[in-house]
Amino acid sequence: MKSIDDPVSTYVSGLAGTEYGNTSIRALLNMSSGVEFSEVYDGQDDIARLGRALFVEEPKDPAAVVAQFNTRTAPPGTRWHYASVETEILGLVLRSATGTPVADYLHDRIWDAIGTEADASWAIDGSGQEIAFCCFNATLRDYARLARLLAHDGAWEGRQLIPRQWLLDATTVRPGDGHLAPRVATPYFGYGYQVWLLPGEQRRFALLGIRGQVILVDPASKLVMVHTAVRQKPSEPGALREPLALWSAVLQQLGQ
Repeated sequence: MKSIDDPVSTYVSGLAGTEYGNTSIRALLNMSSGVEFSEVYDGQDDIARLGRALFVEEPKDPAAVVAQFNTRTAPPGTRWHYASVETEILGLVLRSATGTPVADYLHDRIWDAIGTEADASWAIDGSGQEIAFCCFNATLRDYARLARLLAHDGAWEGRQLIPRQWLLDATTVRPGDGHLAPRVATPYFGYGYQVWLLPGEQRRFALLGIRGQVILVDPASKLVMVHTAVRQKPSEPGALREPLALWSAVLQQLGQ
């Protein structure tokens, strides 16, 4: 892969001529494609359509599935808007660029190398492609191992498994990308490369699951916190208040 500023169609020919095909990989990493996609979890929105097409209906080329979302409402890289379909497309890009199933790539490059104690699972669609935006399952302690890897900026016991500069770029808002900053992208979080950025002077970030799962990372102190959950509703106002309060207290006590 030459550059994350390449258009998606460089790697996914099935999206050539579409709005997503004409969007850079960087814009997808930042959830800033400018392509319309509704994700409110009411069963009638675009994420519901995407899920039905990948999980329920007759197997299709996943590129053809995501190509149906093809209305641009803003220039790429100018407006943040959460859209799971963009993570799905990144999975297609990764599979094409590496020639390897996404789960195998993760296993060989990271999962096995960090000494995970249990098998993980990843749901696939009818074509055999991993559902990149969801449905990855692992144990609590293996998620903590992943968090530890991220806290050390991709290093694990002397080996650099993920390029350090990549993780710095992934968890830092570039000058000129103010739409991604904490308290701008959302009332609290900012956004990096598929990760949520916490406000404050220190570089801290989080992985958030739809029903309350949280992984919080503080690279400065190397502290991490993993919170598992199965909320009844996909989105609940104030649901993160207590985990974030606990995280703040842990940092005050131990993050020196």
